[in-house]
Amino acid sequence: MLSRVADSLYWMSRNIERAENNARVLGVQLIQMLEASSEDSLANHDWETVIEVCGSLEEFHSLYEQLTINNVIDYLAFSEINQSSILSCVKFARENARVTRDNIPADLFEVWNDLFLESTNMFIPEGSLKEVHGFLKKVKVASLTSQGVIESSMSRGVPYRFIKIAKWLERGEKTARILNVLSEKSNDDRERADGTNYYYWRSALQLLNGYDEYLKKHPPRMNEKDVLTFLISDYAFPRSIQYCMDHVREAIIALEGGKVSHYSWRMYAALDRLMAEFDEDKIRSLAVHEFSSFLDDFQDRCNDISQVFSQTYYLIEPAHVP
Repeated sequence: MLSRVADSLYWMSRNIERAENNARVLGVQLIQMLEASSEDSLANHDWETVIEVCGSLEEFHSLYEQLTINNVIDYLAFSEINQSSILSCVKFARENARVTRDNIPADLFEVWNDLFLESTNMFIPEGSLKEVHGFLKKVKVASLTSQGVIESSMSRGVPYRFIKIAKWLERGEKTARILNVLSEKSNDDRERADGTNYYYWRSALQLLNGYDEYLKKHPPRMNEKDVLTFLISDYAFPRSIQYCMDHVREAIIALEGGKVSHYSWRMYAALDRLMAEFDEDKIRSLAVHEFSSFLDDFQDRCNDISQVFSQTYYLIEPAHVP
């Protein structure tokens, strides 16, 4: 397979996953805002957290004079300047699907082409949260439909492996990013006795679609360390960092036929160094304030793996990847 085709498959998959993740994060925050019962509720004042998770605070403040809900929605959902906005991800996913149509099921391209065309022609009045929710739902449905098409229609060959590696790497990085941002804010607010920290960890579970699964394992408490351990090292939950990185490694092994070659050894070495950190007993031994450093280190190593993977297969590292 040509490296330019592999590159397009890789970034198609990452942008599909990023579009869904960002749509989920923004949707959860909008629901929390609507359900907030008082002016002091953190949900009314935590839009900076959402921007940090899905974009760049620095870029946001360079584009908008005020931090308002409408400006945040515009930046995260519709901005053409923000390369990680949901609409930008839809555009990139569709374009990469278009140039790889010979390597993917026709239904996969149609899903993103239809969503792109609909999104290009849509009009959402400012402040109309119902229409925004409708758009976010369509993005999530498109992503879930894509996963069904890929799993039910694609041969388990090289194109499939590139798509899966990109998906799990993007998802693992997003989980780490969410936990890192919320860990730092929790540490900053640790002295407060108003239930703020409970809110942070409930939010983390909701942003990662893990609230119900967590309560099945840890009813009925919301313990900070239990939440972090669940979302970092649970081997069975499909948005935990452990689960994502296990699947990255599994896909790379399948891609390489289980062999280590002269060009792939650096990639295996980077993965092995990373996976050595994911021992549940070791993670549970961390003090709560140490998780931020652990997650910082993980994100740095994920960036290293992404770069090594791109260098190994001659992919292009775009400047917009956060």
